Amino acid sequence: MPDKTGGAAFPVPATELHGTDTGMSLRDYLAAKAMQGDLASQSVSLGHFDNDASDESLVNRANFYYRMADAMLKARG
Repeated sequence: MPDKTGGAAFPVPATELHGTDTGMSLRDYLAAKAMQGDLASQSVSLGHFDNDASDESLVNRANFYYRMADAMLKARG
């Protein structure tokens, strides 16, 4: 693994057109997938985010998704 982020999620060879910027990291991709699953499975009985959720609440949840991504990267070795 190149670094803490897991490297590029969708690596492409560096070229004159692409340079070395390969887009989102694998860590960002895994955090987004965790968020997507969480949001898709929400219901009133299990809990959900209201439109007026506080910024602090949303930041805490985003931190949770990144912790989950970090755990996935660690498990991956």
